[in-house]
Amino acid sequence: QVQLVESGGGLVQAGGSLRLSCAASGLTFSRYAMGWFRQAPGKEREFVAGISWSGTQYADSVKGRFTISRDNAKNTMYLQMNSLKPGDTGVYYCAALPSFGIPPTFAPAYDHWGQGTQVTVSS
Repeated sequence: QVQLVESGGGLVQAGGSLRLSCAASGLTFSRYAMGWFRQAPGKEREFVAGISWSGTQYADSVKGRFTISRDNAKNTMYLQMNSLKPGDTGVYYCAALPSFGIPPTFAPAYDHWGQGTQVTVSS
């Protein structure tokens, strides 16, 4: 039973920082490509960042501000979010699929999803 659990969300002021964590269980973590997606009310789920053995990818809207990383020994993925903007507000989801390739930016490509953690950035 694969489970992904996000944590670290909260309310911050614009310009502030948060670090999200995604703890994985029930899978061989190092074999999986991992991604972060976010969804604001009334909007489609959008790709934020992805990481695998093949490298990392970032949405243009977060390049230079967000950093994705993973600790395979801890079965955990992180998203360091700096210089946060109100437009970053949304529910952030952790996702996984068994792949060593370039992390997909297409949400339906991922097999497993966490429950999400709320990030709210005030102006």
